[in-house]
Amino acid sequence: MGVFVFLPLVLPLTAWPVARLAEQRLHPRTATRLLAAVAGVSAVCSTLCLGLLMIVGTAQLPGNPLPDSWSDPDVRAALPYDEIAGRAAIPALLAVLVSCAAAAWRQVRVRRRVLAALTGLPRTPVAVLPDSTPYAYAVPGGGRPRGAARGRSGGEARGGGARDRGRVVVSTGMLAGLAPAERRALFAHERAHLAGRHHRHLLTVHLAARANPFLRPLRTAVSYTAERWADEEAAAEVGSRRSVARAIGRAALLAPRSPAAGLPALTGGDAGPVPRRVAALMRPAPAGRGWPPAGTAVGLAVWCAACGATVSALSSANSAVTLFLVLRAAAAPM
Repeated sequence: MGVFVFLPLVLPLTAWPVARLAEQRLHPRTATRLLAAVAGVSAVCSTLCLGLLMIVGTAQLPGNPLPDSWSDPDVRAALPYDEIAGRAAIPALLAVLVSCAAAAWRQVRVRRRVLAALTGLPRTPVAVLPDSTPYAYAVPGGGRPRGAARGRSGGEARGGGARDRGRVVVSTGMLAGLAPAERRALFAHERAHLAGRHHRHLLTVHLAARANPFLRPLRTAVSYTAERWADEEAAAEVGSRRSVARAIGRAALLAPRSPAAGLPALTGGDAGPVPRRVAALMRPAPAGRGWPPAGTAVGLAVWCAACGATVSALSSANSAVTLFLVLRAAAAPM
């Protein structure tokens, strides 16, 4: 395996400048998908790397259930600094697994609380809850349609697509503070979250940041680009970038400090830097959704991110195959 087994652990450092350039220069749709994909691949590779290191480290511990042949010098020789790296990987991998499991369980609990709070209302694309606290968020669909809780259906949303993809939840306090044009922009924004399945991208980068702290800049960047993606889709739907900008600014002023407290994984729970989003909407729409030319700064950053993720995946695969062959050779009868 050599030092290549360590590459997936440190290659996510290259994502820092990539995240900054992508959120500034790429179309929000492209940036969200790119950064989420890079984060997911990097997290899987770094976790696999820790798993390989843990196998070697655990085999050295007395009383372990692994075959004795796995602790032979030939196996340890495949890993540089086997005693230090192998033993250090054991608590590191356990911490990653516990952290990711806790984050995933928290998402499940949040979703259950939201669906339980909506139980009882007719199945409509929009649920308007009689609550003076201003908030609005999108609840992703999945599986059999569920009902909603206290409130009445809103007539602001159109079409049946949201019925299958999820539903928009908004309070009467939020609607009371918005003008009709701003309400349309708000619903268009939340429907864009549902249509784009943004919760999947956000969950991917959230778990990736738990698996490798070096990926946290990607989580922050995707939280912003997903909101910008929804902003652009809403502006195209309502036909006015200024209306969307006003809706964002007004909603930010109305909403409490944590408008979707307890809903960090659901789309709409993290509004992102509002002044930057409003400023972006005051400018013309992004030119295109394709990949930038390789000769530009952002183009080079994109290719670096793609190359980094590819090298990380190849390093992990090479290390896994090498370790498998070494362990099989060590366990083979002489």
